[in-house]
Amino acid sequence: MSMRPLTLVVLLLVVVSSSVGVVYSKHQARKLFVELQALANERDDMDIEWGQLQLEQSTLTTQGQVELAARDQLGMVSLSADNVVIVKP
Repeated sequence: MSMRPLTLVVLLLVVVSSSVGVVYSKHQARKLFVELQALANERDDMDIEWGQLQLEQSTLTTQGQVELAARDQLGMVSLSADNVVIVKP
């Protein structure tokens, strides 16, 4: 009968360590879930910014914008038919 108290103590230690392990793993799972949610929010923000950048790029590359930039920034002008010279090979 002297083994019975020792067995109970060992079982108690196993149960306590198991419960501490469950609590720790649950805490880790919650911490990782919070990180996952933050990363998902960051991904969504980046998706929105990517869409805005694509929209901005499409407006900047329209024919009118290119022509306006060529005139204003580079000083280019449209040629008249009199100024065009066709070179034949």
